[in-house]
Amino acid sequence: MMTQAKIKVRYSETDQMGIVHHSQYVNWFEVGRTDYIKQLGLTYKEIESAGYYLPVIGVHVSYSNPAKYDDVITIETSLQSYNGVRLSFHYKAYREADGARIAEGITEHCWTTTAMQPVKLQRKWPELHSLLLEAFTVTSE
Repeated sequence: MMTQAKIKVRYSETDQMGIVHHSQYVNWFEVGRTDYIKQLGLTYKEIESAGYYLPVIGVHVSYSNPAKYDDVITIETSLQSYNGVRLSFHYKAYREADGARIAEGITEHCWTTTAMQPVKLQRKWPELHSLLLEAFTVTSE
């Protein structure tokens, strides 16, 4: 499964050179990730209310072309890996005006309790585990 989120670059996201600051891409990836989870039929709020967190344990971003104020950016998000505890999302960011890829990245996560103890989702929340496994299978085909 792959989802798309659109973001319009705000002035506050740019640096003195008029280019989107490198730190903003991680925020945009979060928008893509939360939209991805929504497409599974849940929200982060519902997951957290059920007693689970999905903290970020790693981030990698490669930058290709600059994004600037007022550009419309499409963030494509897919599940890159999933083993029941750890998962990683893959992101591609494109400028809508010309289709240029501006960045690509990966975030790594693990399921935990609210006490930050790792969780085997298959045992604790089998329905969500199945949704993720199905989404991952569709992505990797």
